[in-house]
Amino acid sequence: MRGGAERWLEAERDQLILWLPVALGLGIAAWFALPDRAQWVAFLLASAALGLGALAASDGGRLMRALAVAGLAMALGCALAWWRAERVAAPVLARPAVVTFTGDVERVDMLPAREMVRVWLRVPDAAALGLPPRIRVNIATPDAPDGLSPGARLRFGARLMPPAPPAVPGAYDFAEVAWFQQLGATGKAFAPVEVLKPAHSASADLRRALNAHIQAQLAGSAGGIATALVTGDEGAISDEDAEAMRRAGLAHLLSVSGLNITAVTGATMFLVLRLLALFPTLALRVRLPIVAAAAGAVAAVFYTWLTGGQVPTVRACIAALLILLALSLGREAMTLRLVATGAFVVLLLWPESLVGPSFQLTFVAVTAIVALHEHPRVRGWFARQEEGWGRKIARSGASLLFTGTVVEFALMPIALYHFHKAGVYGALANIVAIPLTTFVAMPLEALALLFDTFGAGAPLWWLVGKSLALLIAIARWTAAMPGANASLPAMPTGAFALMIVGGLWIGLWRTRWRWLGALPFAAGAVWALLTPAPDLLVTGDGRHLALRTPDGGMAILRDRAGDYVRAMLGENAGVEGELGALDDLPEARCNADICLVERRAGNRSWRILATRSGFPLPWNALVELCNSADIVVSERGLPKGCTPRWLKLDRFVLARTGGVAIVLRNGSVRSVRGALHPWDTPPKVAPPWPERPRREGRRSRHRSQY
Repeated sequence: MRGGAERWLEAERDQLILWLPVALGLGIAAWFALPDRAQWVAFLLASAALGLGALAASDGGRLMRALAVAGLAMALGCALAWWRAERVAAPVLARPAVVTFTGDVERVDMLPAREMVRVWLRVPDAAALGLPPRIRVNIATPDAPDGLSPGARLRFGARLMPPAPPAVPGAYDFAEVAWFQQLGATGKAFAPVEVLKPAHSASADLRRALNAHIQAQLAGSAGGIATALVTGDEGAISDEDAEAMRRAGLAHLLSVSGLNITAVTGATMFLVLRLLALFPTLALRVRLPIVAAAAGAVAAVFYTWLTGGQVPTVRACIAALLILLALSLGREAMTLRLVATGAFVVLLLWPESLVGPSFQLTFVAVTAIVALHEHPRVRGWFARQEEGWGRKIARSGASLLFTGTVVEFALMPIALYHFHKAGVYGALANIVAIPLTTFVAMPLEALALLFDTFGAGAPLWWLVGKSLALLIAIARWTAAMPGANASLPAMPTGAFALMIVGGLWIGLWRTRWRWLGALPFAAGAVWALLTPAPDLLVTGDGRHLALRTPDGGMAILRDRAGDYVRAMLGENAGVEGELGALDDLPEARCNADICLVERRAGNRSWRILATRSGFPLPWNALVELCNSADIVVSERGLPKGCTPRWLKLDRFVLARTGGVAIVLRNGSVRSVRGALHPWDTPPKVAPPWPERPRREGRRSRHRSQY
């Protein structure tokens, strides 16, 4: 067996280096997946032992060397993620609070579609005020003052909240994201917002001026998309159109990432090369492609600075610089080695990006494209040939469709895991949308901005508006098609990991053994599909409950729940469309304060009791109802006499477990909490409670009401 493994690795020797960032990523993923410090230490020791043991037993063969490198890389990844999480540690607000404070602006995000401005602030006297050092607040657009730029100092009142953990299992974990951003609180500012010290940031001022200019030329979502293509600000796109773009698989066009950086860099190189070629002396004495590559690198760095230098944009810029370096050295521009190098650099700098959808979607898509077109058979299918224009166009269209289909298939597990839905017709929509954006809308917009310098850009802006209106129409039409989205409830992390490992095994190897990766991929897919959807979802605060109805939909406890709560509960239950009201179920008995529902599942009948108001309830009647129910859910702390037959989820229990997902058929219960990562047990601060006037006398407590 060892001899066979050596022969196989010898045949795959050019591919072995591609697994270095994968091993590093496995170590990072292990730190995020394992629940506590003891298991992190155990993984570190086991990985280091594997690496050092294989190194000690090495006889010069590739197998032992590969195991040594993999073990040490996994240990490095785990240690790197742990170190990064400890390095960014910052206090978190312990409880909601209304405070007045002074803060220095670090970043400003304009969100005109929501009529607000999002401001990131550093609080200089945070310790004295009992506040975290970094806070993010939303300011209503009419209340936003002039001079609101990075470096300005503001003073205002705000209602602050600690970063929220996932409301239910599988939901978005803002507490984790905020931890790595050193964000200790979020909230909403109250007017007036006073500017104590105005400031001006060259990049922010230029970005704001560009945003205002573009949106003055194009109204609505078309102007928002045009702004996003130039500066990366997506705030002017309406929620309906942004959702249509996501459902159509076109949301990647809105973020400043690889497509935008590539377009800017490529256009700069093309123009510089063509202009310099007009001078024969330069063309004969200077290597113009290298000069053009240098100009493209400058353009990429400038564009990254202009758009605010967010991590996804920086990632795309690093990848572009690596490609330009390869071109300058006379190497092939896009190879799997280049992709692996970019992933390795990003993971070294930002190990936490591995578990985010942005990193996964970007690198899996690029890996799928490059691996597909490096295959000799695929390269032969779509290589340039001497043929007529009709066959060339058909070949290019087939290449784009085939590549898009493969990429959609590769990205589907990631979309389903993070967003619980994935576009089905994205490959078809991208065939038109990507060329429309890259070769029509973006060049026209660049020309319009250029012609605006002497007041002649109006006709070009009209063309930009028409092209972006067509893009929005494509998104709306695709999103409205029957079965446009595949939905799935919260996917087990183990199933997702199996599919990712299987996909990487298929994509990174070259011999026939690569197809063994289909086994873990298929196992993960079957596991995900066979995982039963939750019948009952309870949020961590106990306020919101969603119960599966006999027709497969979900009914919620509070019919006045907001859009975010409804969307979050529907996505994690795998339900498309509107959620019904618990009151409307024939088996439910509800009043303003309490609901009792009988639900049959798993060959038995379940009685579910839930409170939905903060008003006092008769103590004796409440205890009697509790004792007759199987499951009791409440946002308040229930009395000790309340003992349901199976499960009690009140304020005290949910404080320990977080949100809960229950499958009634088999009685399984999943909760949010269960790990001890730094963001689960952060250092906390809180401002002092405001003084309250003393009341004369004391109210007596009555057990007749609770």
